[in-house]
Amino acid sequence: MLACVLLFISCEQSNSSSTNNVKKGMIKVTILYPNSEGKTFDMDYYTNKHMPMVARLLGDSLKVYKIDKGLSGRTPDEPKPYLAIGYLYFDQLSAYQNSFGPNAKEIVGDIPNYTNIQPVLQISEVVK
Repeated sequence: MLACVLLFISCEQSNSSSTNNVKKGMIKVTILYPNSEGKTFDMDYYTNKHMPMVARLLGDSLKVYKIDKGLSGRTPDEPKPYLAIGYLYFDQLSAYQNSFGPNAKEIVGDIPNYTNIQPVLQISEVVK
């Protein structure tokens, strides 16, 4: 049996007093930053400037955000498939759409300040 393990360092920021407030049915926006030759990512900027700015702009509609820093692939010798992964959690899809839309230009415009990667975005529903 082949076991797959992706190693990440993770941090979390909540817009409420509880940091364990991710519940079934919530909307999770996953922002993936794929690793490949020549790609760069400033984790300090992303953690301390970009994501706090995103949280401020999205306001109370954003319930919590999390950040993973890639360390390796399935084994310690394999390159990490993603340099970073960000997660944004909302109660409803409309909460994401209504808060992101008016702020999209500012949020997307900040991307070149920390990476030369075109992020991949997935919107999903928390199942468990």
